[in-house]
Amino acid sequence: MAIFSVYVVNKAGGLIYQYDNYVPRAEVEKTFSFPLDLVLKIYDEKLVVSFGQRDGIRVGHAVLSINGVDVNGKYTAEGKDILEYLKDPANYPVSIKFGRPRLSSNEKLMLASMFHSLFAIGSQLSPEVGSSGIEMLETDVFKLHCFQTLTGLFFFSLILFDQNLKSALEIAEKAGTFGPGS
Repeated sequence: MAIFSVYVVNKAGGLIYQYDNYVPRAEVEKTFSFPLDLVLKIYDEKLVVSFGQRDGIRVGHAVLSINGVDVNGKYTAEGKDILEYLKDPANYPVSIKFGRPRLSSNEKLMLASMFHSLFAIGSQLSPEVGSSGIEMLETDVFKLHCFQTLTGLFFFSLILFDQNLKSALEIAEKAGTFGPGS
């Protein structure tokens, strides 16, 4: 398993340190004709898909580039509003790249303090006396591990195991370790 993100949180829930290892973003590029059959809305200073999921483009994906040029939030590289740009039929066909945006600094702070709150609630609600709180939170896509030091610092790391599991299975299949009686 690879570690993709590490957060260090103090006793009060404040983020002290955060490190993101490189995570390749799942990006989808598609050429559209007028009118655009996706509904785009501005959310947190980014232009995101709010309706019209298709061809690998998902609700919540942000516009990353238009015609091969990266965008800056809700503006093109030239400073034009993307929504206004996409309303003009003269700009079509247009190639748009969508993907999951990286977390902003503010979102990382909120994530750290929210996890600290969940950790504290888990410690208090536990039927076991002296519970150490949340040690691992597991979803179908990632595992979040939490380590608490004696001084009260929290270290939590985000581990995406799907990618590694997939490559391990591919290697095992190529090596021929699966078969009858295995």
